[in-house]
Amino acid sequence: MKTKMIWANLVSHDLQRTIQFYNELGFKQNGKETEELVSISFAENNFIINFFVPKRFEWALKGPSADAKTENEIIFSLSAASREEVDQWLEKVKVAGGTIFSEPENFEAGYTFGFADPDGHKFNFLYWPGM
Repeated sequence: MKTKMIWANLVSHDLQRTIQFYNELGFKQNGKETEELVSISFAENNFIINFFVPKRFEWALKGPSADAKTENEIIFSLSAASREEVDQWLEKVKVAGGTIFSEPENFEAGYTFGFADPDGHKFNFLYWPGM
């Protein structure tokens, strides 16, 4: 057996703010939002993250969701083409209202910084030579 694709599901406490934030970063919606969710497409391979309102997300989990502003769940890594591009993403994330939790730094052969979206979901932009 093979899986056809993988995507992520996270909570959004304000779907319109989620749409605005990711649109300002240049990512696109995957279809039309509903009252319960919005899907955002990331990167060339169109990795999808669905953002659900808390009630619907907790129904799917059959339990409470984590508070991503005070607890850690996952860090999604987004690739950048160069160190300069990492710095450009840093400025774009700041303008869009993201929270920088890790300032730009060298990591082994690479260069990275970490940010959180308005709901506290964590991401980093990473330049890695040859990637």
